[in-house]
Amino acid sequence: MTFAEHILAFYKALHIEGKLPDDIVVLNPYHNDYTFSLCEQFYTKYYNDNKPRKLLLGINPGRFGSGLTGISFTDPIKLENDCQIANTFLKKPELSADFIYAMIHAYGGPKAFYKRFLISAVSPLGFTKDNKNINYYDDKNLAQAITPFVIRSINSLVAMGVDRTTGYCIGEGKNIAYLQKLNSEHRWFESIVPLSHPRFIMQYKRKQLPVYIDDYLQKLGN
Repeated sequence: MTFAEHILAFYKALHIEGKLPDDIVVLNPYHNDYTFSLCEQFYTKYYNDNKPRKLLLGINPGRFGSGLTGISFTDPIKLENDCQIANTFLKKPELSADFIYAMIHAYGGPKAFYKRFLISAVSPLGFTKDNKNINYYDDKNLAQAITPFVIRSINSLVAMGVDRTTGYCIGEGKNIAYLQKLNSEHRWFESIVPLSHPRFIMQYKRKQLPVYIDDYLQKLGN
């Protein structure tokens, strides 16, 4: 199987077993045939080989980015304009995607970046509460309930043949703490490098955007 086929099979099979808190709704875009067809185009375009990639793990998808397109940190605008994959979604920008694609272009563009890296998430399915995005770690009961799902998901990603010397965690606070704890138990990576979260950068540090892009490139080894 190609890397693309592994990834698509992984996303197609995603599901969370067990009971979640009653007010939490799971975002699973891969059950939508149209969204999954876009994923097939994206992953076939950039991952149709057997090269190992380094893995970057965000927190969990949001409603207007990968919770919609199925592709991590990729909103409908970036999917169409940057990846040349036309789509009928409302072209609404997403802050985290804005940063990630600025960084990807500084790296050399989508083709060069995705040849070396795969972006997913600690929880590759997202969550909403009261119709608003919620990070898995914002609800202690949710974080506890999804831990078996997270372990199963990262096991699957690692089994695809990712480079296990260094993993990257997008999110320097609670996300890296949660991931480091699990990594100490499961030994997925020799080390995990934290990266500042794009939403934090775009909301609070936008004037320092070039500094954060350079920090990403330096840590990723450009």
